[in-house]
This record gives sequence, structure tokens and C-alpha cells, in this order.
Amino acid sequence: MVRKRSELPEVGELVIGTVIKIFEYGAYVRLEEYRGLEAYLPWSEVSSKWVKDIKEVIKENQRIIAKVIRVDRRKKQVDVSLKRVSEGEQRRKLLEWKRSQRAEKLLEIAASKLGKTLDDAYREVGWRLEDVYGEIYAGLELAAYQGRDVLRKAGVPDEWIDPIIEELKRHIEVKKVKVQGLITLTTYGSDGINRIKEALTQPLKKLSSELNENTLIRVYTVGAPRYRVEVIATDYKVAEKVLSKYLDLVSTIAKSLNMVFAFERERG
Repeated sequence: MVRKRSELPEVGELVIGTVIKIFEYGAYVRLEEYRGLEAYLPWSEVSSKWVKDIKEVIKENQRIIAKVIRVDRRKKQVDVSLKRVSEGEQRRKLLEWKRSQRAEKLLEIAASKLGKTLDDAYREVGWRLEDVYGEIYAGLELAAYQGRDVLRKAGVPDEWIDPIIEELKRHIEVKKVKVQGLITLTTYGSDGINRIKEALTQPLKKLSSELNENTLIRVYTVGAPRYRVEVIATDYKVAEKVLSKYLDLVSTIAKSLNMVFAFERERG
């Protein structure tokens, strides 16, 4: 069950609830994110319009989005309102709920692979991601795009990292962009092949430590002296930056080896 970190919600917070009991002057709602905590929905907070019967607006077992209007922390009593929730707030909360459900499912699968419980997953992974990225699913999405370092930055234990990354690859589609172009390297030296090889491969080795798991650069011949370079990444700016660095390095090495360097941009 999707859960919040704290035991009780805050005043003004939007909550997901299920109507469990309806009376003449109000209803009780089970707060799904707070381990089944029951909140009271007063009749006066059901609708901004006058209604003869509260059952005209809500039904038992109905899922609702409500706003917290009172919290008694000593008695652990919570009152909520239905009428004070705008359409925009409903959409926002519903999206948050769906993202939380996806996050929990991913954590649950990873936990099962490690022989751990969902509580373990929240404690060792979920809340740490929330602390650093503001939301568990936001942290998982970022990890899907940028790789393991996102999890490490949040302090996620090493044993969790591979199972989580594995599930992210299965459940979160990473959209990628490609930038590419043609490099021309001309040399008249007797060891021209070795010079070209050095100019093209040395920059790859230098850049390898800077690339994350979702950024790829590859170079291959399309017929000497022309070579295609492709950079694939999750962000256009990142791809352009990597391509620019690679070309600068190739140009520098080519010049040092007395080769003529040229580059022609191609559409990806």
C-alpha cells in the first residue's frame, strides 16, 4: 500500500481516501496513504452546494481526493473536506498518487529479489530518494536516465542498485536523441592508418569516464578518409556537449600528427 513517511497528514494537504461509513451528518474516510487512518468528513464539507442527502454526493467504497482541514495530533484525529478541493488540485493529486503507485511497485519488485520487505525498501531506498529528489518516483526516473550515480548520491545501499536499475530498464522508457556528422582525416604519411586510428580512438578513451550509462558515442568508417561519429543521449544539450568535446580532441590530435581535419554535420 502506498504510504507517506509521517504518521499523520498536515493541514492543507491533499489526501487519497476511501469512504467507509456514511452517517446523516458526515462520513468516515480511510486515508490510503496513512496506513488506513480514519478521517472524518463533516456534512458541511461535502459540497459547496446545498444537498438534501449526503449520499447524493458520496457513496460507500468510493475513492475520493480530499483536503485536510484539522489535525489533532494528541488524539490522532483528522478532519477532511471534499468541497475545498479544486479541479486542478484533484488532477495534481491523482498524478502524484499514480506516480507513487509506480514507485512502490518498482521498490516491491527490487525488494523481492533481495529477500527484503516493502518496509525495508521504503526505509533503505524510498525515503532516501525522497530526501534528495523530493519524490521517490522523481528519483527513480532520474536514475533511469542518468544511471547508478543518482541512487548512490541519495545514499542507496549498493545491494539495491543493480536490482533497481534492472527494473527501471524494464518499466521506464528512456527517450533518446542522436547527433552525428562526418569526420574527414587526410594524411600522406606512411603510417597514416595508425595516425588516423590514434586521432579517432584516443578521444574516446578520454571521454569514457565522463559518460553516464545512457550516453553513447561511436565512430566507424564510411569509406576512408571519412568516418561517422554518433552521440546518443537522453538530452540534446548533453549530446551536443559530448560531440563538441570529441571533435575538439580529434582536431587537436590531428593537428599534432600533421593531418588535415574537417567535420560536416549530418541530420540524425
